[in-house]
Amino acid sequence: MKKIVYILILFFAAQIGFAQGPIVMGSDSIDYANPKEYVIAAPPEIEGVTTLDISVLRLVSGLSQGQRVKVPGEKFENAIKNLWKQGFFDDVQIVATKIEGEAIYLKIILQEKPRMGRLAFHGKFKKKEREDFVSRLRLTPNRILTDQLMSHVQNSIKEFYLNEGYAKATVTTKWEDSKTSKVKKDLHIYIEKGKKVRIQKVEIFGNEVVSDGKLRRRLKDTKSYKWYFFRGGKFLQENLEKDEPKMLDKYLALGYRDARVVKDSVYYVSKNRVKIDITVDEGNKYYFRNINWIGNAKYRSGQLDTILGIKKGDVFNQSYLDQKLFMNPSGYDVTSLYMDDGYLFFQLSPAEVNVENDSIDLEIRMFEGKQAMVNRVTITGNTKTNDHVIMREIRTRPGQLFRRSDVQRSIRQLQQLGYFNPEVMDVKPQPNQADGTVDIEYIVEEKPNDQISLSGGWGGGRVIGTLGVTFNNFSARNFFKKDSWAPLPSGDGQRLSVSAQSNGIYYQGYNISFTEPWLGGKKPQSLSVGAYYNVQNFAGTPRKIKVDDKRIVNPNSSFMTSATANVGFSKVLKWPDDYFSMYIDQTYSYYTLHNASVFLFQNGYANNIKTTFNISRNSLQGNPIFPTGGSSISMTSVLTPPYSLVNGKDYSKLDNAEKYKFLEYQKYKFTTHWYMQLTNQKAPEGKEAHNLVLRASYGFGVLGMYNKAVGVAPFERFYLGGSGLTGYSLDGREIIALRGYADNSISGADSRGNCIISKYTMELRYPLSLNPQATIFALAFAEAGNAEQRYKDFNPFNVKRSAGVGVRIFLPMFGLLGLDYGWGFDTVPYNPTTGQGKGQFHFTIGAQLGEL
Repeated sequence: MKKIVYILILFFAAQIGFAQGPIVMGSDSIDYANPKEYVIAAPPEIEGVTTLDISVLRLVSGLSQGQRVKVPGEKFENAIKNLWKQGFFDDVQIVATKIEGEAIYLKIILQEKPRMGRLAFHGKFKKKEREDFVSRLRLTPNRILTDQLMSHVQNSIKEFYLNEGYAKATVTTKWEDSKTSKVKKDLHIYIEKGKKVRIQKVEIFGNEVVSDGKLRRRLKDTKSYKWYFFRGGKFLQENLEKDEPKMLDKYLALGYRDARVVKDSVYYVSKNRVKIDITVDEGNKYYFRNINWIGNAKYRSGQLDTILGIKKGDVFNQSYLDQKLFMNPSGYDVTSLYMDDGYLFFQLSPAEVNVENDSIDLEIRMFEGKQAMVNRVTITGNTKTNDHVIMREIRTRPGQLFRRSDVQRSIRQLQQLGYFNPEVMDVKPQPNQADGTVDIEYIVEEKPNDQISLSGGWGGGRVIGTLGVTFNNFSARNFFKKDSWAPLPSGDGQRLSVSAQSNGIYYQGYNISFTEPWLGGKKPQSLSVGAYYNVQNFAGTPRKIKVDDKRIVNPNSSFMTSATANVGFSKVLKWPDDYFSMYIDQTYSYYTLHNASVFLFQNGYANNIKTTFNISRNSLQGNPIFPTGGSSISMTSVLTPPYSLVNGKDYSKLDNAEKYKFLEYQKYKFTTHWYMQLTNQKAPEGKEAHNLVLRASYGFGVLGMYNKAVGVAPFERFYLGGSGLTGYSLDGREIIALRGYADNSISGADSRGNCIISKYTMELRYPLSLNPQATIFALAFAEAGNAEQRYKDFNPFNVKRSAGVGVRIFLPMFGLLGLDYGWGFDTVPYNPTTGQGKGQFHFTIGAQLGEL
């Protein structure tokens, strides 16, 4: 009896110490008052386990055959601790089944925790929500069921619905014995999410300087419910806590730096509606008085005062002060002044040294340090693009003085390449103050940028299909290296494009082009070459037939062909600044016409030798697909030799076929695009910032002549209207979009194109996704334009107007896809079927809207 009582005491003591404890019994030779050493004679038996590996459990226990142990002793306590820590068991016991001399035989008796069998959700919820819960909570079959897991499941699901606005959601869990397994239990989750709790009204008290409306607008995520504005109005306490400081920022900008929220109250006014009362204390209005600079040696205090732009008596504005000291979006701030002169270790700290009545004296304490030199420049993350392609775009060079503006410009240049994900692109300066140097690491992430052009258009009353490939990061020098084909040689930044268009017998077009962006590899000057061949069959009959074993031109056919070759050269300019570039192109086209009645002459040929000169400035910022700032301005002239002025022919006596054997014209275009970010939302770490962007653009073009006797050439004309997507073009025409009107509907009474054109566009854009794998943005547009065949009829303010909405999707493999719906408001005199307030869809695949 004494022995049994001792065992029971030992058992309960262990229960208190570990929640479970050892029971060593089965032999009268064990003296529990005097521990004795034994040798484990055989591997411990494992009892009560159905789903776990017995050999692993023996290993975890730390008890093995041949091991010397004291009974009772620490090794048994450790064995139970080790098994218990695994979290698999409800009960752990160790039993001595037999003792022979110094040999002891052990049995480990375990009771496994139940495991999850079938999972069942009960209640009204979306299928996607259920899948999200299973994935996020890892509610997989055979998972061990514990009370802690049940609490975690309930809290997580309640938190999810709380964030969705279901403040009264309830979640309960229950497990039941499984009908298919003795060791499993079925988990049942009961969800009652109820209705969303919405904000009925937000009342603000104590404000006199700032109106209720202005303060409410600062509460971005805490707004009253308005169904007609599609405004959710859901209530979240964390949103209220996040929005209140934003509301006070309005006061800080007006000089009320002591403004604070005294209290806020949230209470139910009905079953699913809450009202929020916010009481503010505006405090007093403050003004700047004396501002002194301490520690400045490089620049005089007067120079710094000019940059700061704050005068004595100005209203105290903390955000404006911080902006002018540290980070002004325009780059005109004190920190930028020093950083752009190499002072990487520069520091400044504004301190309020005196507050007297409504006036504040500031002391701006500065540590200039010494100028830093760039030591090493490294690139990480470029798995496809070669280092030299990136390094030639980077403005920070080893041995140069560090300039923050060079770093910012380098980031922009890398973004404009289009090879990398702009959302994760980063730069990490690693300064070494001891030797006055800085190592700069540029971090990039490759994104797919090659494209398969699978596009559709409409031309000649038929659907035109295009199939092509464009390799935007090609490597010609590795073309003959077998190891470089993965799947194509890439990494040198060259561009190779091959495409074909066709709608069967009526039209075929083929083109190939190649661009080397850094000709010679040392300067940003590019060389491009291209070749094009097109055939348009108006009658749909074979162009050639066989007569007497000879192939001759079919006299009943009607067709036009064109063969074109061009070479172009571009260069980045240094004056007026290095955002400017120049491009010059020489193109030769040869046209043949046979019974082609759509032009001014039906039979013959024409030569088009033209020189294109373009000068442009591009300072666009951000994602090239979705720019958020900057501008693009372009001026282009296209000139042919003035044959009629030098060849001595009397063109008034020539027929059209002879007159246009050598085309002559002069063409000028001006286009500009401006982007402005209208909102300034900041994204959490690792997420995208979605901001509203305004795009405004204007375009003008004119096609002129050298000789009135020749007139304006029938080629290179402007066609306005529709989506700007053309199926084909043999005559060099420019297809300009004007959404809301039919394609090419504003192209002259005889549909032979226009000689003068202008177009105005304004778009509001909002990004839905900035993921480089699928960039998506919605837009609303208003645009106007007009084109005329005769210069005297042109009035830049007599325009055809339209408005509408649309969406753009950029997929790396297919380019930009667009869908718009526009309403054309005005009447086209010679085309009454379009405009007049009618709406229509515009769908484009693989093409952007017209150039103007």
